[in-house]
Amino acid sequence: MGKRTTANEVWSGAEHMRNIGGLWAVALLTSVFIAGINFAGSATEPMSKTSPEFEKMKSLVGEWQGKSLDGKTAKVSYTLVSDNSALMEKLSVAGESEMVTMYHPDGDHLMMTHYCSAHNQPRMRSQKASMEIKNITLDLVDVTNLSAPDAGHMSRLVLTFVDQDHFTQEWTWSQKGKESTVVIRFERVKSS
Repeated sequence: MGKRTTANEVWSGAEHMRNIGGLWAVALLTSVFIAGINFAGSATEPMSKTSPEFEKMKSLVGEWQGKSLDGKTAKVSYTLVSDNSALMEKLSVAGESEMVTMYHPDGDHLMMTHYCSAHNQPRMRSQKASMEIKNITLDLVDVTNLSAPDAGHMSRLVLTFVDQDHFTQEWTWSQKGKESTVVIRFERVKSS
């Protein structure tokens, strides 16, 4: 007759199988955790290269006040967002709705999308700049949500950096084949 298995031996074998299964589960979870850390680490590594224009734009972080050449008051603020990979501008000109413009590097260039109170979104791109940047000119690439091909939209932005506390925006509006320009001079708001 064969050897009979006792209840203690069955319990011991089941416990052994449970321990092996538990070890596999721990090994699998550890592998997933390590892979997640490696993936997260690679996602937060800084870009190896950014545009000189974007680096210059970062100097605008903070609050500014200004006036257009026709006397309208204006306020603008700049905030770095998305792990410092984009710059958000909030622009308020007297009598108009607040507008947001997002700036970001595009290789050696600067790109921007302007969320206009005209309910369209012009995208503009800079030309390659020299190392010493006094002006950044962004020209129209395309416009989303344009009601008609000749509908009004911003088509160019020129930023002129006077010094660390003064800069100028020159916006060009295009509509029905005609252009007009709004110039706003800004001064940094000093914190008390």
